[in-house]
Amino acid sequence: MVLEQAKAKAIRWLEDNRGLVIVVFCLPASFLFDLFIQFRIWLDRKLSVTTTHQHRVQKIQDQVTEWSKLPASEKKPLCTARPNWLSLSTTFFDKKKCHQVPIDLHDVLSLDEDNLTVTVEPNVTVREICKYLIPKGYTLAVTLEIGDATLGGLAFGVGMTTYSHKVGLYQEAIVSYEVVTADGKVIHVTDSNEHSDLFYCLPWSHGTLGFLVGLTLRIVKVKPYVHMKYIPCHSQEDYCKKIMELSGATDRDTKVADYLEVTIYNKEEAVIMVGNFADVDPRSKAKVNDVCWFYKPWFYKHVETFLKKGGEEYIPLESYLLRHNRAIFWVLESMIPFGNHPVFRAFLGWLCPPKPAFLKFTTTQAVREMTFAKQVFQDIVMPLDTLKEQVDTAVKLFDTYPLLVYPCRIYNHKGGAPQGQLRAPPKSRLVPGTNYSMFNDLGVYGTPGPVERREPYNPTYAMRAMEKFTRDVGGYSFLYADIFMNEEEFNEMFDMTLYNQVRGKYHCDRAFPRLYDKVKPEIDVIAIGETYAMKKDD
Repeated sequence: MVLEQAKAKAIRWLEDNRGLVIVVFCLPASFLFDLFIQFRIWLDRKLSVTTTHQHRVQKIQDQVTEWSKLPASEKKPLCTARPNWLSLSTTFFDKKKCHQVPIDLHDVLSLDEDNLTVTVEPNVTVREICKYLIPKGYTLAVTLEIGDATLGGLAFGVGMTTYSHKVGLYQEAIVSYEVVTADGKVIHVTDSNEHSDLFYCLPWSHGTLGFLVGLTLRIVKVKPYVHMKYIPCHSQEDYCKKIMELSGATDRDTKVADYLEVTIYNKEEAVIMVGNFADVDPRSKAKVNDVCWFYKPWFYKHVETFLKKGGEEYIPLESYLLRHNRAIFWVLESMIPFGNHPVFRAFLGWLCPPKPAFLKFTTTQAVREMTFAKQVFQDIVMPLDTLKEQVDTAVKLFDTYPLLVYPCRIYNHKGGAPQGQLRAPPKSRLVPGTNYSMFNDLGVYGTPGPVERREPYNPTYAMRAMEKFTRDVGGYSFLYADIFMNEEEFNEMFDMTLYNQVRGKYHCDRAFPRLYDKVKPEIDVIAIGETYAMKKDD
């Protein structure tokens, strides 16, 4: 009893002083940790200079071939040797149960300016590709805002950004994949060759269909700045209507902006951000705002100041693309409540954010359970015309702000036939005269209101209710985050028809984990959620 009381007091102290603990211990340790990781990657790249891409891929093929020769009793499912803590997923897949294959592929391979494509190895990060492309006048068609995300991870998972209302999800910007299959062969996968079935299933597959060793992505020509216009909205009806119009969801001929997003600060107030590539003449230099400087306000806090009047400014392109990186959107406020204070930013802002890899590396079982039960981190793709219901449901279940909204095209590529894990949108939702429907990402991040107020909160009920709503409207949960669905509900949300066919065709069934088994949480989220709910009730 005494031990339990002491543990409860310690947890309460950590909750009350989490910002201090993170500043004193986590930020400096995270900084040193990142230096070590960057040095290791730099060293790997220096050593790889003496080898070709083909040679590095051959080493991976050889390891898969050696695995295939093992007796059946010794064969474990294949997975990469990349540590869990280096991924941006909130889950910890147990790789000890798998045969791990190192994928030491970190290089940008080529830039094709005539066809507007770039070819990369899978471990190139978003920050690295930005620094490579932007000085040359290009960027990826879909660029995630978190610099540590890898291009390969996004390819086998999912990515979306504020350009997605023009091109769709990250997978729509992929021209081809280079994949090592379960039998050790290297295949070139496109939407029009003999591997087109695999092409549509690799996104959202999370490494369950093969090893990615190369990737060709579409790029777009850009200008050095993004001209930002901030449009305040003071009713839910207003921002729901405006985003439908501005995204082109109601008329395919609408001239849409290059970048478009909404940040919702409460149910009735939001700021719509409209961005376009721009040059800046000397007369407009005063309107340039590099929002990524460590001493500047966090981006979402900066945007909030436009609720009263609106406004405009110019942001350097790379800073725009990584604008949410410093505060990890707004998750950092839950970690360091005083982190946006001018004094903190001036003296310690350069240490932010704590690296996700470090936070995962130092996560214990107890911390994992506590943070999952007392935080929410979800991205969900749903039809844009249900935005009002999305917001109402998220507020009812989680009561946390801000909420993020990115409009995004979802395509019907195959006339309604199975096209991977995402179903073709129904004809009734297609933008007239097109083969796509306008969906949106709803981002819900932070500490639920009841947890902040120390009121009863059942994460199991809240998440299962949100997932049911998502299935009911024809949406999809991003699979980097914890899911609460059983396998039957998972198969209701996602179309596994073509995926299952592809697993058979490419001999994946005994070689790679199944998708549900790969992405489901490694802890019993339902039981733990119920336990924390009962503790709070007590």
